[in-house]
Amino acid sequence: MTAAPVLAVDGIVDNTILLGMSSPLSGPTGAYGRQMKEGIEACFERVNANGGVAGRRLKLVALDDGYEVDPAVANARRLIEQEKVFALMGFYGTASTTAVLPLVERAAVPLIGTITGADSLRDPAIRHMFHLRASYGNETEAIVRALQTLGMTRIAVLYQDDGFGEAGLKGMRAALASRKLEPVAAAVVPRNSVEVAAAVSTIAAAKPQAVVMVSLYRPTAAFVQQLRRAGLSPYFVALSPVGTDQLIAELGVEAARGVQVAQVIPYPWGDKFAIVRDYKRDLAAHSRTAALSYYGLEGYINARLVVAALERAGANPTRERLEAALRGAPFDLGGFRVGFGPRSNEGSSYVEISVIGANGRILN
Repeated sequence: MTAAPVLAVDGIVDNTILLGMSSPLSGPTGAYGRQMKEGIEACFERVNANGGVAGRRLKLVALDDGYEVDPAVANARRLIEQEKVFALMGFYGTASTTAVLPLVERAAVPLIGTITGADSLRDPAIRHMFHLRASYGNETEAIVRALQTLGMTRIAVLYQDDGFGEAGLKGMRAALASRKLEPVAAAVVPRNSVEVAAAVSTIAAAKPQAVVMVSLYRPTAAFVQQLRRAGLSPYFVALSPVGTDQLIAELGVEAARGVQVAQVIPYPWGDKFAIVRDYKRDLAAHSRTAALSYYGLEGYINARLVVAALERAGANPTRERLEAALRGAPFDLGGFRVGFGPRSNEGSSYVEISVIGANGRILN
């Protein structure tokens, strides 16, 4: 018998390498996944036009989970067992990524690039998950450090009722505790909702100087609007998953002015990093209508990491060789460095804080 069935199981079929993705592509958070998908496909299109990786084309199989856990698990199972992808990438959300972890570990399929900064998913014992972005601990430390330089000690936290929110709250408590502080208030918003009235009441009563928001763009916008209507205008700072451009669209350019957002990848509209210049070029070639975005650039960087690891894995890649390549020397992806090492699955600690300026312009 030939080796074709083995290659099919490994996700290499007819000189094509299949990569699988599960993210929200529809619903209230669908813009996040669609932008990531555009960034990944823009990169793959450029690579394929130049002959692929060792003569093999790259193909993305992207499935919609609507930012819900059960569909994400079903998608992961389908991608591994039916689509038989070589590796997974671009999975979105702490709760979803946590839920698919047993499937990933049992099947020994690499998952490269996740939209989660949860420390619980960065345990070195997790062997097949590779995080591109910084942790929520990195983000919250940077946020508290920046607020402290402004003399702010009365800091409240809004967090959504899921793994993302709880991880961000944990990071905030740790960053404040290291300075002998604690949140003056912590209030929760239900996952996938804009029911923020109770949170507004709790946080308004504490009269904070700043509010750190561990929530996605719709509840974040609703919270900012309602807290201002309650007569408070503290510093508002959001964690990176909020989606800066989605937040601006939801709030409106005037209301969004002054809101700060932690970012875990470079500024997509700049020219400082070669990979950002490549992203702008390749996205324009891929689509005349696609707009630059943080999530789009993150998808593009994710794809560049996959490509670089595949190239390092050699002409006859296996999943084991791909993981060994990822754990080798750090990757310089056009100025953005990613490195894992033999006992780490956290590839970057890069954090910067942007602010929304006049006319909805994002400043870094």
